[in-house]
Amino acid sequence: MSARHFLSLLDGTPDELKALIRRGIELKDLRKRGVLFEPLKNRVLGMIFEKASTRTRLSFEAGMIQLGGQAIFLSPRDTQLGRGEPVADSAIVMSSMLDAVMIRTFAHDTLVEFARHSKVPVINGLSDDLHPCQLLADMQTFHESRGDIAGKKVAWVGDGNNMCNTYIEAAMQFDFELSIACPEGYEPEARFLAQARDRVRLVRDPREAVAGAHLVCTDVWASMGQEGEAEARLERFRPYQVDCSLLDLASPEVLFMHCLPAHRGEEVSCDLLDDPRSIAWEQAENRLHVQKALLELLIEPAYHHA
Repeated sequence: MSARHFLSLLDGTPDELKALIRRGIELKDLRKRGVLFEPLKNRVLGMIFEKASTRTRLSFEAGMIQLGGQAIFLSPRDTQLGRGEPVADSAIVMSSMLDAVMIRTFAHDTLVEFARHSKVPVINGLSDDLHPCQLLADMQTFHESRGDIAGKKVAWVGDGNNMCNTYIEAAMQFDFELSIACPEGYEPEARFLAQARDRVRLVRDPREAVAGAHLVCTDVWASMGQEGEAEARLERFRPYQVDCSLLDLASPEVLFMHCLPAHRGEEVSCDLLDDPRSIAWEQAENRLHVQKALLELLIEPAYHHA
């Protein structure tokens, strides 16, 4: 039986993704009630980090422990990957000892190459192209507060980065309309826009994107690896700050999300994360619950068929 990977939201059907969210809500309830649930006892997740992390590391490591398993943190400094061992060779060896591998990396091709040679499930914990685990958490958080997101209007304001690319995939998989407001030259990759066709609209004015939106999202203006561009980006993106007055143009039931960490006073005004319309803290917590559902889905079948 070949391993099933999760590198993109397109690796699941819309029904499977919705089932993951429902399961995340169930697992959240079990944890809140203090119910011990350990379906992954003696299973081990390897976590490869080429990029710094707070929420990704905490949620996957705590999630595996709560499900009865263990997680091993691996950085390039600690492994032969950092000394030039081919990704394929590392995948063959690591997947012979582990039950799943989560990778947080720069080049998306690293994930694809690792998955091609892995005997166990590989999960995208973030790449320069996509951040699908974050979108699962976002969709769970919206569902808990407002129900089904299908048919709703979502606005992305800021950089056409990996989060924006993943929102484009989410628009296809969860059936919502997406408006993206970004400065010229900072659009999401054309191949993602081409996939979504008329489901996604690209505009320059954030007010136009946000008008009537049920969900407004943003992210930092300079992602990891773009620190050298930070000053130039700061100037270019100033008109794209999301603040309370911009949110006032959205639907009266609007929710605001930020995948964090946030640079208060830059992409978000200093007070926005504390606005009652912001659900960024719930969004962060839900990384734990929906990723537990994902781990359960990917690891359990492999275990039963071993």
